[in-house]
Amino acid sequence: MSTSHRFAFRSVLAGLGVVLALLLSACGPSGPAPSTGAGGTGLTKVRFQTDWYPQAEHGGYYQALARGFYREAGLDVEILPGGPGAFVGQKVATGQAEFGMGRSDDHMLAVAEGIPLLMVSALMQRDPQALLLHDEDPVKTFADLNGRTIMAVPGSAWISYVQARYQVKFNVIPLNYGLAQFMSDKTFIQQCFVTNEPFYVAQAGGKPRTLLLATSGYDPYRIIFTNHKLAREKPDLVRAFVAASIRGWDDFLGGDPAPGKKLIGERNEKMTSEFMDFTIRSLRESQLISGRPEQGERTGLLTRKRLEDQMKSLVELKMLSAPLPLEKAVSFDFLPADLQALANAP
Repeated sequence: MSTSHRFAFRSVLAGLGVVLALLLSACGPSGPAPSTGAGGTGLTKVRFQTDWYPQAEHGGYYQALARGFYREAGLDVEILPGGPGAFVGQKVATGQAEFGMGRSDDHMLAVAEGIPLLMVSALMQRDPQALLLHDEDPVKTFADLNGRTIMAVPGSAWISYVQARYQVKFNVIPLNYGLAQFMSDKTFIQQCFVTNEPFYVAQAGGKPRTLLLATSGYDPYRIIFTNHKLAREKPDLVRAFVAASIRGWDDFLGGDPAPGKKLIGERNEKMTSEFMDFTIRSLRESQLISGRPEQGERTGLLTRKRLEDQMKSLVELKMLSAPLPLEKAVSFDFLPADLQALANAP
């Protein structure tokens, strides 16, 4: 990560710390707590803050909501849509939401700055970010990127990692989140989500190919997190949410996703059935949610070894000055029993 980007990131976290202190002083030491008995149902109210607008990448949670898995677990779950400026970590740290989603590397950096967040489950075993290329582009591996230009998020950890590991140098121009340059230049490469941009390129007549960033060796989880106080005072609630969410994902990808798709479509009219079907195929084909069974990966699983390796990478990339005690950032105690047995495996 560049010095300027690291400074900007730390400035955001510092601002979060100020907001956190102010909100906690106003709300008391615990912040707002979940309410029980919503609508006289006897269910515990839970707010889950997502990182973006309703989409198939969140399908397991909408499936769990639509199929009643959360209700069966005693929870009245409200899925809060995200978007630009969602401030997911801030809302969970200050008790404005009980759960949120993010990336394990960003989470570790936030915890290192003193933000009281705790990772409790994986959202995705693989990060869906990728490099988007035209099919005829000669780049086939990360080693082939030497001398090329990539439109990406400047200062992203994967950039430093790939350049160091593969001994390559490439130019980075800021990602503008559009596809116009890509469609007009057959040599153009840009950062994307494997579940998203390739669909629109193909719709426009292009022939896209992707290089999943997770295959470079820099492989963070997408995660679910809560705050330390909720985890300490309501562990059964956390376990119930994690278990019902995993059940939702298994049902969404392994069964009929129609209930989840219907709910997503009702809450985001831009999510067409065709686009959601593409995303679901991408989630399955890239094994983003369940991971690689032959390597012991499972839906929701977090492992100590992989997180320790990620911590080591952050130190080597000088994003962390020293490794954190892992227990400050993650707890494996909220995973279902069968996953807990795998979490500490060598």
